[in-house]
Amino acid sequence: MTRSTTDEAAAPQLPSPKERRRLREAKSLSEEQVAAAVGVTRATVRSWETGRTSPRGRKRALYAKLIAPEPEALATTTPAAAAAAAMTAPATVPTVPEPEPSVPEPEPSVPETVPESAAGPTPVLSAEPTHGPAPEAAPEVLPEAAPEVRAMTVVTEADTDAGRNTGTDAETGAAGERRLSPAEAFDELYARTAPGLVRQAYLLTGRRALARESVERAFQLAWHRWPEVAVDRDPAGWVRAAAYEYAMSPWHRLRRAHRHPDAPPTEPGKQALFDALLDLPPAYRRTLLLYDGVGLDLPETAAETEASTPAAAGRLMTARAAVAERLPELAAVATPAEQSALLHDRLGGLARAEHVPVPRPARAVRTGSEDKARLWTRAAVAGVALLIAVTGLTLHTAPTHYEPPISPAERVGGVPPRGGPQKLTAQDLKLQKTLREQLAHGPERLIPQLR
Repeated sequence: MTRSTTDEAAAPQLPSPKERRRLREAKSLSEEQVAAAVGVTRATVRSWETGRTSPRGRKRALYAKLIAPEPEALATTTPAAAAAAAMTAPATVPTVPEPEPSVPEPEPSVPETVPESAAGPTPVLSAEPTHGPAPEAAPEVLPEAAPEVRAMTVVTEADTDAGRNTGTDAETGAAGERRLSPAEAFDELYARTAPGLVRQAYLLTGRRALARESVERAFQLAWHRWPEVAVDRDPAGWVRAAAYEYAMSPWHRLRRAHRHPDAPPTEPGKQALFDALLDLPPAYRRTLLLYDGVGLDLPETAAETEASTPAAAGRLMTARAAVAERLPELAAVATPAEQSALLHDRLGGLARAEHVPVPRPARAVRTGSEDKARLWTRAAVAGVALLIAVTGLTLHTAPTHYEPPISPAERVGGVPPRGGPQKLTAQDLKLQKTLREQLAHGPERLIPQLR
């Protein structure tokens, strides 16, 4: 049973999963309070805020009303208009005001459809951290897109089939933008984010080959689910989360090639930071890299690591303390903001100093994803065909009725078994011979006389 377009249009629009969490925390509401008000469990609320599921029906309306921002915090444009404007905005560096403490603004490098954490000319890992003073400028390593190319102004296959576009033709003509095909949009995202993500994965795992493999697998998954990724508010964050999850999988320990990390840097300072990162637990290492390396704020870091904000803050403080024991210069810094800026600079320098492998071209990644999907489809079809053939052969050769087996003869209570004719004795053989030789007439035939 399908839902009508009227029901979908009447359903309230919800912000992105990260924005849902921020709005809830801005109203000082806990997950338990939201779950009790909507009538669901705490795990369901967390699933809504991580993007795994979305509320529907009456619960969607209650949840949207519960986390709705205050009237004075609303913009003059509607959410649909704001989303359309963001999807059609050019991928240049706009000028935005300083973010207010209560409502953090998007990172000021590219439109929100391509967050600066993994897009645009950045110092290896990300844009400048949004939670502390900006460090000194570092060499650019990610390629700068051509001015006429717009990062994520795409027309996905799903939108084409349904007759929808990300913006009106008038808006597109006024902005002078060129809409990208799904393949071009994927290549643009790959060119902007893949090199930086490989370096991030290297800091996360300490293994160059695994870092490249993780990023390529994440982009293959993104191309496989491109209709979902293309309309995501943070496509680069979607790919980054997938790459981190694959890179931190414990099953890599069973692979001989990834059982041990690569050789550390030769410089003492970078070697100390490298060893300190790898000594951290995976969850703490990921939190430190996202907050101090990539530059995400604390709620976004908590949402990407699927932890509460207090838990993410505790992991961050513990990770900083562990790294500060290896880096005296970090322990000498007084304020947390200065520590964050120093760690951002040191992590960027460590990533730049190491020669991580260059990811394959975007076309090769797309082709690999399509080949893998085609291979799995053929394998599934072959498995179903084999199962049907085996089932048909079994039905053809199986007996149509049950025949119980004949049990072997056995002696019961001294009585000879009735399993067939018994062996004749000498007297029986003599009687049999006599009966065969005599003619069959008279009563003596019935009562034989033995001599």
